Amino acid sequence: MEKKTARLRRAKSTRSHIRSLGVPRLSVLRSGQHIYAQLFTADGSQVLASASTLQSDIREGLKGTKNLEAAAKVGKLVAERAKAAGIEQVAFDRSGYRFHGRIKALADAAREAGLKF
Repeated sequence: MEKKTARLRRAKSTRSHIRSLGVPRLSVLRSGQHIYAQLFTADGSQVLASASTLQSDIREGLKGTKNLEAAAKVGKLVAERAKAAGIEQVAFDRSGYRFHGRIKALADAAREAGLKF
């Protein structure tokens, strides 16, 4: 339980800093089976775009939902949806996770698709 508490403490600190920046926040949640990405307004009151491995259009052609390829596909899709909503500059909220593996793959794919953070 201490590991989860520490991650949530880091996430809280990051979110308070991002809120002071006043830019939309790209938040990532990583579970054992799936990865989720949501784009929130600067104050966090509204979801502007989202993508996850639960969606059937992302699952097509993937071996599984908990690998780097799936995370990259989610990152690319959420970036495309953000661009469609007119958003190019975001702050990346890794939710207290280390920036490696699936989190890094999602962030790199979002950057390649045109999001700036």
